[in-house]
Amino acid sequence: MPEGVSKPIARGGELGRLISELDWSATPLGPFRHWSTALRTTVGLMLGSKAQIVMFWGPDYVALYNDAYAPTIGLKHPRALGRPARENWSELWDDLEPLLDTVRLTGETVFAKDRPFYIERHGYPETVYFDISYSAVFGEDDAVAGVLCIVSETTERVLGEMKVRESERRFRTMADQAPVMMWVSNAEGGCEYLSSLWYAFTGQTEAEAADFGWIAAVHPDDRDGIMDVFMTANRTHGPFQTEYRLRRADGGYSRVISSAAPRLDDDGAFMGFVGSVIDIQERYEAERLLRESEARFQAIANSIDPMVWSTRPDGFHDYFNERWYEFTGVPRGTTDGEGWAGVFHPEDQERSWRIWRHSLETGEPYHIEYRLRHRSGAYRWVLGRAQAVRDGEGRITRWFGTCTDIQDIVDAREVLARSREELEAEIERRTARLMEAEGAIRQMQKMEAVGQLSGGIAHDFNNMLSVVIGSVQMLEKRLARGDRDVQRYVDGALDGARRAASLTQRLLAFSRQQPLDPAVVQPDRLVAGMSDLLTRALGEPIEVEIVASAGLWKIFVDPSQTENAILNLAVNARDAMPDGGRLTIETANAYIDDELSREFDLPAGQYVMIAVSDTGTGMSDEIAARAFDPFFTTKEVGKGTGLGLSQVFGFVRQSGGNAKIYSELGHGTTIKLYLPRYYGEQDAVPPPRVPTGVPAGAPHEIILVVEDDDRVRAYSVEALQDLGYSVLEARNGEQGLSIIEERAITLLFTDVVMPGMTGRQLADTAVRIQPGLKVLYTTGYTRNAVVHNGVLDPGTQLLPKPFSLEQLARKVRAVLDGVALRR
Repeated sequence: MPEGVSKPIARGGELGRLISELDWSATPLGPFRHWSTALRTTVGLMLGSKAQIVMFWGPDYVALYNDAYAPTIGLKHPRALGRPARENWSELWDDLEPLLDTVRLTGETVFAKDRPFYIERHGYPETVYFDISYSAVFGEDDAVAGVLCIVSETTERVLGEMKVRESERRFRTMADQAPVMMWVSNAEGGCEYLSSLWYAFTGQTEAEAADFGWIAAVHPDDRDGIMDVFMTANRTHGPFQTEYRLRRADGGYSRVISSAAPRLDDDGAFMGFVGSVIDIQERYEAERLLRESEARFQAIANSIDPMVWSTRPDGFHDYFNERWYEFTGVPRGTTDGEGWAGVFHPEDQERSWRIWRHSLETGEPYHIEYRLRHRSGAYRWVLGRAQAVRDGEGRITRWFGTCTDIQDIVDAREVLARSREELEAEIERRTARLMEAEGAIRQMQKMEAVGQLSGGIAHDFNNMLSVVIGSVQMLEKRLARGDRDVQRYVDGALDGARRAASLTQRLLAFSRQQPLDPAVVQPDRLVAGMSDLLTRALGEPIEVEIVASAGLWKIFVDPSQTENAILNLAVNARDAMPDGGRLTIETANAYIDDELSREFDLPAGQYVMIAVSDTGTGMSDEIAARAFDPFFTTKEVGKGTGLGLSQVFGFVRQSGGNAKIYSELGHGTTIKLYLPRYYGEQDAVPPPRVPTGVPAGAPHEIILVVEDDDRVRAYSVEALQDLGYSVLEARNGEQGLSIIEERAITLLFTDVVMPGMTGRQLADTAVRIQPGLKVLYTTGYTRNAVVHNGVLDPGTQLLPKPFSLEQLARKVRAVLDGVALRR
């Protein structure tokens, strides 16, 4: 214990112990033995007090406090003991220092209740409240030596009162904004609060309505009854609800309903009521009008001949008019609910229930004919109808229906039906004969179309085969006698063969059987890339104009076949403008709605339209209707096969679209192609490139040719060898597989349709044996394992038969080099 510490200080609780043990020589107050008598005495008195006391001594306001005060400063204790107040009350020093200076300089006491202070006593900022009494402590020279602060923390009470006031404010705000009149009474029954709507509604002032003044706004005839209800509830402390008439500000009266619930304090003691007053005049009037309407409805329903009935929204029958009971003879009320079905004919009950349940589930009108038991015991046919009645939000509130006796009408219909049975038998006989005649005509038309198609194919193939056979025979004759000037016969044979191959492709396109290799295409880019090609193909007399469209959608089509279709349309347009003219190619987005869907024979949705227009001679309606037929042409003999437009039509239909012709004689023609919009994220491919030259191979590139046709296989092997490749051959899949198991090869060139193992089966097995092996298929038939719905399987490379040396060379080179070469 420091020298001079008195017993009152040493025994002053925990703070007395801390003061006794503290090294005061390290504080602004100095060693304890140097403390003045006034300081020691005041500290001793402070430590012995149960009040919350802190004393700030000297000009530095060194803090000294007792056990009762320590909790009020939280984490600042015990470091605040013996230290200048500025150090530990820094966050509120601007607020605290003026209070201390006032007492120290004037000697007068500062007193305040619920004084707020901003403090950080628990590691976070908070506002606390105290009742404070700051008084001066005088030293031996009668000067103020310190400030004794007796405090009482009131934070909890103040915050509680603030919450109560805030709750009261919120209640009043809510009550004033509520669409009903709110009120609060005390335990004696006097009214303490009425919301603003009360004053606006009644015109009373707050002074007039206070206590029991509100009763003056009640209709004189209702006041005694209301006061009796209110005071009874006030004695029994029970909730209540009552109706009465309340005077409005305009002098009239409205019917209102008042409800109230008791208010209780925390101890359960009755404090009065909180209640509401609701204007129900409109509802009252509506109910009155409804009662009057119900009376009128009953009068009307009972004055008409049809039976009238009504149900709740769920279908529960709760009303029948007098005609119902007169017709059925059943006691009143016996057909309510589901009892009505009991007077239906047994054979009609299930059907009636099913149709009625459908109307209840869907809200659709009820309409049915059924047999209803008459009071005589006989069943008579009636027509049942019902309509749903809905409220402003569309909800069904009632069903109203009628039953009309139609037995006389049914009897008349039966008589009429019997009289019509024989007019009808005759119609059936005549219809049968007419259908037989129409069938015969359709068969004749079908045979005519088949004959036209067959004749066109035979005519064109005969011409082409004549060229091939004649050229080969002349070639054979010239070579036999040693004549080497034979190129024209070679060219003739090749030209005939190419024309035959082209005819085959056109027929496949028309029949929608050509193998397509679709990709994502930007139509504007594809059309723009054809500009030079069109200019060369059409010649100078034709002016070509391309009209692009902003924001054009992408399509998923075979780019090469799309180019061919546009080129075919352009060439046809050129032929329709023998003296020159303007060709316009236009692209645009198009939406086909449900109505156009039927006209265009396409699913409704979004499409890209490519239109080719000319200023040529145009077509009549009859010619336009047949323009897409194969081998139909208006050109002179030898000027066209009649397959161009049919090829375009077949390609567009195979691609999921359609084509439309718009033409007028003397004013030109427009043909519009509609192709489905592509919705995926894949980027569009660049326009097809046309390779030049005949690319060669190298001896280290080994190609296995698998082909069951000996002549095709021999041609393929010899052609590939001439191109510089090393070539192996097999006549079927099994033989080819044996070679693959023994030798490493670079490319498998296989026919698809072969006896035994197909080309697809061979390729799948070969790739498992030699991973990474490149595969090129060839076929003259499209319905096989690598083409589905006319579209090549993804990643499949195909060279259609027949193929030329140049086509073989380019396709093989492209597959080996991984180049996307399209037909």
